[in-house]
Amino acid sequence: MIRSELLAPAKNKETAIAAIDAGADAVYIGANSFGARKNASNSLNDIKEVVNYAHKFWAKVFITINTILDDNELIEAFDLIKKLDNIGVDSIIIQDMGLLKKCIDEKITIPIHMSTQCDNRDIEKFEFFNRIGVSRVVLARELSLEKIKEIHKRCPNLELEAFVHGALCVSYSGQCYLSEFIGGRSANRGECAQPCRKKYTVETTLGKILAKNIYALSLKDFNASKHIKTMLDNGVFSFKIEGRLKDINYVKNIVAFYRKELDKYSKKISSGKSVYPFEPNPEKSFNRGFTDYFLQKRNDCFNFTSPKSQGEYLGKVIEVKNNYIRINTDKDIHPQDGLVFGDNGFLVNKVEGDKIYPNKQVKIKIGDKIFRNNDVNFEKKLNLPPKRQIGVNIKVYNNQIELIDKNNISIVEKIELNEIAKNPEKMKETFIKQFSKTGNSDFYVENIEINSEIPFMPVSEINKLRRDLFEKLMQKRLLNYPKEVQKELKYTDFYKKELDYRGNVYNKDAKNFYNQCNCKILEPALEKTKPNRQVEIMRTKHCIKYALGICKSPQELVLVDEKGTKFPLKFDCKNCEMVILSPTK
Repeated sequence: MIRSELLAPAKNKETAIAAIDAGADAVYIGANSFGARKNASNSLNDIKEVVNYAHKFWAKVFITINTILDDNELIEAFDLIKKLDNIGVDSIIIQDMGLLKKCIDEKITIPIHMSTQCDNRDIEKFEFFNRIGVSRVVLARELSLEKIKEIHKRCPNLELEAFVHGALCVSYSGQCYLSEFIGGRSANRGECAQPCRKKYTVETTLGKILAKNIYALSLKDFNASKHIKTMLDNGVFSFKIEGRLKDINYVKNIVAFYRKELDKYSKKISSGKSVYPFEPNPEKSFNRGFTDYFLQKRNDCFNFTSPKSQGEYLGKVIEVKNNYIRINTDKDIHPQDGLVFGDNGFLVNKVEGDKIYPNKQVKIKIGDKIFRNNDVNFEKKLNLPPKRQIGVNIKVYNNQIELIDKNNISIVEKIELNEIAKNPEKMKETFIKQFSKTGNSDFYVENIEINSEIPFMPVSEINKLRRDLFEKLMQKRLLNYPKEVQKELKYTDFYKKELDYRGNVYNKDAKNFYNQCNCKILEPALEKTKPNRQVEIMRTKHCIKYALGICKSPQELVLVDEKGTKFPLKFDCKNCEMVILSPTK
């Protein structure tokens, strides 16, 4: 069976451990700086704890250092990489080419993954990174299944990581300058203010309003669960869940769901079986509605109504009274559930039969669609931790006991024959019973095979033997952890001869990197110097003309924010892309 990796997000140590318990093969987490989610940073001590925990299950820990860096930060970031290597981190996810240059020049051994922030959508870019020798490249979210297949065909030995679930950036990653342009908060520097989740008015250049105060750039959330088999067949190795700012219950639920889905078609690369006190359901966690985006074809990937979580669909309103409503639904609703309709919501105060009493006055009407974005009963179950354990087979023979785990790691220990059991069968039963009580340990017993007599042993002695043997087995597992090493990196020709501000060159080493790859840098990153001309500040596959049903209209459009700033829109219909331009003065 094909092998795959389920990669989970973690904003902190607790979430990382929960993700591993829920079945993740790897977690990605931010260090104390230089991550694309500035509000999800962690100390080296916490990361070390996560590494130690993950490696017990042969799960991996990746660190995000995926922002562009100035010259001083570059030195600090490379020093951080060396410290992370020392504590056993399994890979670094990077964006900055200056940092890649340092990794090449210093011959680092920790595997390098090129972040989706590198704008990885051209097949030629994958070939470029493949020639350099990086361990993995993260696919742009906009790529189709066919494009992924072609990339894998051209670079069969390059690990491909693809997003499978979570929030979508409306722009090609690494190519969004809207937040930087509006308020000086750069997405490429981990400071995105998410202007794509704000309201805009869509107008013609002549001032005709086509859509007023809508969330024109807000997308639904990604859900590729129905395409897992095809993604595997087309070359995807790692399935990445987005969400380094999401809470711990979100991560538990979504990881558990995708663990079950992936296990239908592939073999996980880590060890252990997870047991859940809940039935995973992605609709019950934060989502803005789901889309499979452009995996197959263009669809309604947008949600103009609200950027907030809508949760699971319950049904339509069939009756509205002064103090209650009724919904046509087959789902149970409970007090304190959170219900939403459009951009509005309320908590359920009480439920009597099919009558639902909101905790406040709401402007709701018959026919409104109702969603539940907080299921209190489900959240209570999520508060209980999943448990992950590694299967062990035990053999007793020739006065010794052998433990063999699912990775064929084994230990053998002599059993001292200090006293012969008066009732051998009873002793055997007691031994099997006590050794099967693995409780909260990292192991569970699959089978116990006894081919020689068990000496008399008090229950306390059997329990101690079990604990000691499990501890020794775990230590041997950690010693045998299959640590991967980055193969030697080298320079190679870039597939373009020159780059403008969209190359995101923010330090001298990044410029020198491109020079050594025979690519001329025409200007630095927009975050360093804003070009004195109208420029693209976003390029996206999302098209407002398509969304408004005027795809073939020749009208020229502008996007107007709440302050009245007008952003001209350009439509690249040949490539089925929309461009937001900087405002003209």
